Amino acid sequence: MSLQVQVVSAEREVWTGEATMVLARTLEGEIGILTGHEPMLAVLAAGEVRVDGVGGAAGITAHVDGGFLSVEHDTVLVVAERARVGERA
Repeated sequence: MSLQVQVVSAEREVWTGEATMVLARTLEGEIGILTGHEPMLAVLAAGEVRVDGVGGAAGITAHVDGGFLSVEHDTVLVVAERARVGERA
């Protein structure tokens, strides 16, 4: 199983795809999301959101300037005020 992940900013959709894990910094601290995670809503702190790709596919690191993260039914939605994305090996 995998996570369906969507990263959006105020201007555009930044990235969408499948992932094995999402790591993000929230106002409460760092959080890791795997399949089967309980539904949640968290406020993002400025920093990185790391998305690990499925089956050896490259993941991404999004540098966000605040926003929120929502998890429900193995779907992760990251809504950032601003986001810049780079690929990860």
